[in-house]
Amino acid sequence: MTGQPVGGAAVKAFPVGRSEARLLVPALMFIALVVAAVASLGTPLITSVATSFHVSLGSAQWTLTVALLSGAVATPVLGRLGAGPRRRATILTTLAVVVAGSAFTVLPLPFAWLLAGRAAQGVGLGLTALMMGVARDHLPEERSGAVIALISVVSIIGAGVGYPLAALLAELGGVRAAYGLGLVVTAAALLSAWRSMPEAPEGRVAHVDVAGAVVLAAALVLVLFLAGERNLWSRHLAVAAGLAVVAVVLLCVWAVIELRSTTPLVDVRAVRHPAVAGANLAMFVGGIGMYLLLTLITRYAQTPHGTGYGFGLTTFVAGLVLIPFSVLGFVAGKLTPRVRTRIAGPLLLAGSAVVVGGGSALFAAARSDLAELFAAMGVLGFGVGGFSAAMPGVILAVTPKSETSSAMSFNYVVRSVGYSLGSAVGGLILAAGTGPGHLVPDDSAYTTAALVGIGAMAITTLTSLALARRRSSETNP
Repeated sequence: MTGQPVGGAAVKAFPVGRSEARLLVPALMFIALVVAAVASLGTPLITSVATSFHVSLGSAQWTLTVALLSGAVATPVLGRLGAGPRRRATILTTLAVVVAGSAFTVLPLPFAWLLAGRAAQGVGLGLTALMMGVARDHLPEERSGAVIALISVVSIIGAGVGYPLAALLAELGGVRAAYGLGLVVTAAALLSAWRSMPEAPEGRVAHVDVAGAVVLAAALVLVLFLAGERNLWSRHLAVAAGLAVVAVVLLCVWAVIELRSTTPLVDVRAVRHPAVAGANLAMFVGGIGMYLLLTLITRYAQTPHGTGYGFGLTTFVAGLVLIPFSVLGFVAGKLTPRVRTRIAGPLLLAGSAVVVGGGSALFAAARSDLAELFAAMGVLGFGVGGFSAAMPGVILAVTPKSETSSAMSFNYVVRSVGYSLGSAVGGLILAAGTGPGHLVPDDSAYTTAALVGIGAMAITTLTSLALARRRSSETNP
């Protein structure tokens, strides 16, 4: 990858002392958890935003979509900046932007300012990869792998933490109170980073490819816009297809720019490495399957009893269904680094994908009791946690230390697109299963969506097994 040291000399890591490490590790975890939880605040508040600001549900949906968009656009840029000498300044500046955005969501300002604030909050999603870079540079090698795995996991389970808290605050004090949670925790994250983030090792250089960044941003905006605007596909198929073609062309143009650039935003040649390409493909397809079920179960739990299925739960109580997801995801994240000493990373990806598929199968077969929803969410969380914890190890095994942030940033962009498509696919399936004049989809639509999720995880499993087979052939010629 790019961003090599000045003069081609090897970059030395500067591990912090034991006492500093005790402060650094909790800070890395806390920041990764906060930015993920704050970005997910839009999910349980969409209805409350529509009511409070007198806008349509479609407009309120943009409080979630705009955070994902800004996060996807900012992530590769922050990843490149994080590979350079000013990583600490990049982290602090980004968190300051997130805090400012959080203030916009709390102040009594018009809806447009709320969207601007949510966009600023979404920028923080790019910090997860930088936290991994800090861990790899400043922690002992035997510890950094486990910490990086947990950073990856907490960036996933942050949604499970933020959802019920935001929903409870919205019920008690309104939408401003719920967004106030984001302001408090992001300010705490900024203070934590200011006190604990070390400077990057000496000798790093990193230049941002502005042209590549602009073209990639335009392509990602189109991709995530198309993923979020389900009505566009159902009502204006030709327009949606045309925009999809434009997005593909922009991605191809971006790839050409990166290949020709001496300081690319993402080293496309390195991304083509079989281990990196296979891991990113698994992340993309797996992200579709993982996020599809995650969004469907909470919606199913809130469906009124009168429809013939569902449990009629409030937003807060439905958010509690995510607790098994978060708890078991964290457990899997703690276990994975230990298991990796005996099982190769690609095989762990395959096994975790099978577990996620099992959660989808459980939801498809048994969801008449609330305990069954908790069980399905727990299985899903364990699989997602294991998958997320194993992913960095597969990529970083063939990535120089200086390129940790950039390599993982690209993986997180892939993940964001996969998650967005998973949410869109789930919405399209439920929309297709909603009869004329009905407000909610048929119960069978949820079964269909779960089966699609199983198919996605089957492809992810096969991709991971192929990656494991290739690695085995390389190590045992």
